[in-house]
Amino acid sequence: MRSSLATGAMRARPARVGCGATVAVVVLALAIAAAACGHGGGSSSTAHDAHAPRRVSSNVLRKDYAGSAACKDCHPKEYAAWLDSPMHDMTRLIDGARVQAPFDGASLRVRDDVVTMFEQDGARFVRVDHAARHQLFRVTKVIGGRVREDFAGIDVTDEPHPATDSGYGGERILPATWVFASRSWRYKGYSVMVPERPSTSTRARWAQTCIGCHNTLPTVDYLFDDLYGPKLPSYQGKVSDHLMPPSRDWVAHSLDDGELAHAIGDEIALVGGDRPGDDVPLDAVLRAGAAALRKHLDEKSLVEVGIGCEACHGGAAEHARDPHVLPSFEPRSDLLAVVPGKGTASPARWIDRACAKCHTVLFTRYPWTWEGAPRSSAVPGGSTTNSGEGRDFQLGGCASQMSCTHCHDPHAADDRAALDAMATVSGNTKCISCHIKYDNVIAVEAHSHHKASGAGASCVACHMPKKNMGLDYELERYHRIGSPTDRLRVERDRPLECALCHTDKSVEELAGTMERWWGKRYDRAALRGLYGDDLGVNVLAATIARGKPHEQAAAVATLGAATDSVARAKELVPLIVPILSHEYPLVRLFAKRALETITGGPVDVDVGAPAAEVRASAARWLDQWKPRATNVRAAAAP
Repeated sequence: MRSSLATGAMRARPARVGCGATVAVVVLALAIAAAACGHGGGSSSTAHDAHAPRRVSSNVLRKDYAGSAACKDCHPKEYAAWLDSPMHDMTRLIDGARVQAPFDGASLRVRDDVVTMFEQDGARFVRVDHAARHQLFRVTKVIGGRVREDFAGIDVTDEPHPATDSGYGGERILPATWVFASRSWRYKGYSVMVPERPSTSTRARWAQTCIGCHNTLPTVDYLFDDLYGPKLPSYQGKVSDHLMPPSRDWVAHSLDDGELAHAIGDEIALVGGDRPGDDVPLDAVLRAGAAALRKHLDEKSLVEVGIGCEACHGGAAEHARDPHVLPSFEPRSDLLAVVPGKGTASPARWIDRACAKCHTVLFTRYPWTWEGAPRSSAVPGGSTTNSGEGRDFQLGGCASQMSCTHCHDPHAADDRAALDAMATVSGNTKCISCHIKYDNVIAVEAHSHHKASGAGASCVACHMPKKNMGLDYELERYHRIGSPTDRLRVERDRPLECALCHTDKSVEELAGTMERWWGKRYDRAALRGLYGDDLGVNVLAATIARGKPHEQAAAVATLGAATDSVARAKELVPLIVPILSHEYPLVRLFAKRALETITGGPVDVDVGAPAAEVRASAARWLDQWKPRATNVRAAAAP
């Protein structure tokens, strides 16, 4: 993971690394990693391991990259699958791209702004009508393609229509997102946990925001803040999570300050900045590098548009020249080293680090994480929305031996049916390969207290519950592998994770059952602080009434997916309706989709409108729907 040490005091990097005790520690750590990593870690052979495969000697600098096309001849199957994969299509030029979003004149409203998507003379446009001004953008890039499509474009407001190829101000992130599941347009700003906005924004520049994780750059560009520390000014490669605990941290060290500074100077010059002098210290060069990327990085500076093979496998020019020299997930160079904060760099950990380079950030300034931790705490919990899975997985209990690729195929689109099967008892084989004591019916039933053939005996269903906010208004699995009986999850989070399946249960029923079955003890005062004085309240109802925004979304979406208790879910519709005007519009969208599933019909409420307007519209819809009066005991909102 691209993460620096939590505090500068913990970083012991000499001014010029080339000898001494610090180097000895780094070299020893790398030697241990080499012995442990095998093919997955990509460590080089040593005198003690003469049969280890040869690995590339350098894979972090721009000169180390060959481009994905160099992989085609030797890896035709993987290359063909990769070209058609959502990850490869993370960014694509609009000309010739597959686009699902219909630019047919549809519009969306954000308070008083109207955003319209249309096509003319073979080009796609987005028009933004503000109260006092109008903007017109020609679409140049599509971003994403697994569950939604975002767009970037150039401002052509002052040009003759249709637009020419020129533009000014650079490519902007456009305010419209097409969501596949609902086949609807959404304000781009409401893709994450942000409060209701007063208007749309087109200020964000593509080259200063999405470019780092959605395209292929040399690894060295992502290591500036790891080498410098958490106080490096923000830049496109700075997506590190400096709040990871030291035991799960990855630490970057310079091995030769002078040569590394020179290499970063090359990168600064290539993107269009002014090369620092040879006598400038490394820290100053790193600051200059961050500033240069912030100002100059653009499409021309990429190794390639979209996620290429080397975005994960590292620079592989040596491998392309000589197939006997294998690529490596480990960043390798004579100039720098990356090592785990604690423990051995196992093959799985190197692979997970490659994924966590991008699947790691806590998006926006939303103040909460799972495990009840505020984002500002020394060690926050797991992410509540999609795209933090790599970070969350490294916080969990299986990261040292299991990699992301045990479940996900990075070379193709995931098979939805196969992923769903992993959350059934048939998927337990992946877990039993390590946890062999559960390789029999008696042990599984004793551990889970559910029938071995039933849904309650699925390892994934219990240890990776569906409670994170996905990109398409459905819940995704929480990738911090743990237990629903963990004290932090029970006493700090709503809803109790057992309620994600047992939707009809009360707080006391579930807490008491966990105590009896697994010998736990939970603080009732803590539970009353979460759910109210009456612990006989329904878990999901109380979570909707009293929960933090992400907890409310989890409870609402769980009810929307509870097809085995639709009648019961309908009783809770009056509790869900107020969520349609929630402070966080993303939560509104989860509530709307859940209500449509529960009621079996459309919810004719524009949740992008101002909250007061949404409340009035939601009240009219509820009155027309005429639900049965709820008889569910729910806690009053605090």
